[in-house]
Amino acid sequence: MSGDGDGQSSRSFPPLPERLPVDVFDSHCHLDIVDTPVQEQLRSARAAGVTRIVTIGCDLPSSRFAVEAAAEFDDVYAAVAIHPNETTGVEDAVLDDVERLAAGPKVRAIGETGLDYYRDWAPKADQHRSFRAHIEIAKRTGKALVIHDRDAHDDVLAVLDEAGPPENVVFHCFSGDARMAEICAERGYVMSFAGNVTFKNAEPLREALRAAPLDLLLVETDAPFLTPIPHRGKPNASYLIPYTVRAMAEIKGVDVAELCTAIAANGERVFGPW
Repeated sequence: MSGDGDGQSSRSFPPLPERLPVDVFDSHCHLDIVDTPVQEQLRSARAAGVTRIVTIGCDLPSSRFAVEAAAEFDDVYAAVAIHPNETTGVEDAVLDDVERLAAGPKVRAIGETGLDYYRDWAPKADQHRSFRAHIEIAKRTGKALVIHDRDAHDDVLAVLDEAGPPENVVFHCFSGDARMAEICAERGYVMSFAGNVTFKNAEPLREALRAAPLDLLLVETDAPFLTPIPHRGKPNASYLIPYTVRAMAEIKGVDVAELCTAIAANGERVFGPW
């Protein structure tokens, strides 16, 4: 979750974009806080070529919602965790609950977890303790680790090095520069790009995308946040991913269908077969 509120200043949703030539999935969104019923979100997403959605937990209520939505809807999968901004005084019992929720077959990731130094909503010590606990949960359960990394690149990488990463690591809403992308690529970490890669002031992010290998790329909305150009300022939802994918393909200098095919394959490798 970006948490900056961008993308919700107007209640009117943008029109449906042109459907993608190859189906992709939304690797990170928050179905519980998009101001539309889940069934309607799924219908619009399918029409745009977005056939699966991973909805993300940030605390126990949203994690439970994710698990329940995944159980109810065929196209929805869950990630469960305590967001770094929610880790003040986090208790072992809460982390135990996260691990219990993670046992479900449609829970495909532990996330979003990590470190957030942009906001001071939780002490760094609590964030670090929670992050390390989530890493261990991901390893014990065999789930992907979805990382929230905001202004904390060096420490996130250091904690992963010290704790030992699980097999699959995803940097959600990748926010590093080209050098960070190169480091992630060297370590086999997957980089998921959101609508902010289309923003006018995001050239360092575009340079990072250029440096990221095709087999380590995912796309996400982080809906309802980070709505891509040309609809920045409107609420975001999974059906708007085609704008981000087409921008990513142009930045990478690859065909849109080629990028979609890579994203779909990367998703199955990271999150498991759908």
